Amino acid sequence: MTKRFNTGYKITVIILSILVAMLIGAVILIAIGADVLKTYLVILTEPLKNKIGITEVLLRMIPLTIVALGITVAYRSGIINIGAEGQMAIGILATTAIALLFPNLPSYVLIPFAILAGALGGAFWGFIPGFLKAKLEVSELLSTVMLNYIAAQLYTFFLRGPMLDPAELTMGSGTPQSMRLTRNLDLTRLIPGTRLHSGIFIAIALALLIYLLLWKTSYGFKMRAAGAQERAARYGGINVPKYLIIAMVISGAFAGMAGAIEIAGVHRRAIEGVTSGYGFSGIVVALFGGLHPAGILPAAFFFGLLLYGADMTQRLVGVPANMVQVLQGVIILVIVSSKMILANPYLQQRVETKWLALTKQSRKEVQA
Repeated sequence: MTKRFNTGYKITVIILSILVAMLIGAVILIAIGADVLKTYLVILTEPLKNKIGITEVLLRMIPLTIVALGITVAYRSGIINIGAEGQMAIGILATTAIALLFPNLPSYVLIPFAILAGALGGAFWGFIPGFLKAKLEVSELLSTVMLNYIAAQLYTFFLRGPMLDPAELTMGSGTPQSMRLTRNLDLTRLIPGTRLHSGIFIAIALALLIYLLLWKTSYGFKMRAAGAQERAARYGGINVPKYLIIAMVISGAFAGMAGAIEIAGVHRRAIEGVTSGYGFSGIVVALFGGLHPAGILPAAFFFGLLLYGADMTQRLVGVPANMVQVLQGVIILVIVSSKMILANPYLQQRVETKWLALTKQSRKEVQA
């Protein structure tokens, strides 16, 4: 099998996968009576026409990147984390608690302190399913989903009780949100008139950190070995349960950090719905990015474009904004299918044999 054919085969499968995803999306749009071309143009081009649109896409890219990096660590280690929504929520509660308890700390102390608290909150929430999986063989799919529900209820309890903004009690509106957090927690806005903040540099730095961890350290090698082939890893002396727990702790910590940075950079207070589905979208970003930091960054930008573009479709072309969730589902199915194709060496060998036979026949016809 030649290296040239191998590269061409992978590129072809990826291109065909993208086309299939767009085709299925087009069929769904036609079914609801939407203008397919106009809808795709609005989603993919409208956000990029001005400064506000581009910065809003980058804004959504930040939590998507951080969550996807955590998902990658877990997935590469052989455990699937679909509990990032809950881990984000716990991280936000921890960050809010620190900001409320220590409002007078200087920014250079409070910001890393609050983000660390968010990471620890998410890490604790990730440790639970990791421990259950490693020690008791409890399915992480079940435990992470259940913990999402528990985290959501805890989040609602704190916003409607201990962390409720006193002004909401005074006015009697009772809107479930914390008070406006201290300005010492605010991340710097990079471009005047936009919401883009310095958290984007943190996301890029974390992408580099995960690359170094997974591909340049012995710990990363052991985690990837445990995920690639558990039996072989155990035979090689790797403590697989230990690295499963570590992977879920790291994954949860990244989700918690994503929540902390979202609060410090965008909302400046804990509010309902602040996670915005980033915990689930991060899974798609991680898969779409090939479970590698170099692929996650552009994938996060693309999905940030989808999310912001979807908000514009309802206003400009009358397509419901939640259609982007349908498109995400289609993309997941296509990604899984394409990965199965790429992971099948026998299929690739058959395609190469037929390709060589066709090219050989065409050469004979040309010579004749």
